[in-house]
Amino acid sequence: MSKKTKTWNQKLASCKQWQVKPAPMNIAGMKAGQIMLIPDGNLLTTAICNLPKENRLSLKQFRFELAKSQNAEVCCPITTGILLRTIAEAAFESYQAGTEIPDLTPIWRLIDETSPTWKKLSFDTDFLINMRQQESK
Repeated sequence: MSKKTKTWNQKLASCKQWQVKPAPMNIAGMKAGQIMLIPDGNLLTTAICNLPKENRLSLKQFRFELAKSQNAEVCCPITTGILLRTIAEAAFESYQAGTEIPDLTPIWRLIDETSPTWKKLSFDTDFLINMRQQESK
C-alpha cells in the first residue's frame, strides 16, 4: 500500500496551532528565554493578506511586527520560513487549480528574490514576479 503525498494546501491546513513560549536556546538571532511566537499557517496567511500592495516590510520586520501583535518579543524564523514556503506553494497550487487571483494569499507581497524561501520554491518564480507587477499597475 503506497502512502499518498499531501498537497501543499493539505499541509497548510494541518499546521499546529500557533503558540507563544520562551525560546529554548540561542538560535537564529534569538536569545534563550526571549518570549517567542511560533506562528501557524492561519496566522501567517492572515498577516500576509493584510499587507498593503507594494509592501516594503522586510521579512525580518514582518516577523518582528507579527511577534509584537501576539505579545511576543521574537518570531521563530525557522518555523516562519517553512510556513512561508508552504503558503507560497499552496497559493501556486490553488492558482493552477483555477482559483481566482484575488482569492490567493498574496505571498508575492512578502517574499522576493532576496528571501531564502525564493530559492526553495518548486515552481517558476516568474509567477510571483508577474503577480507583483500586476498589483503595481
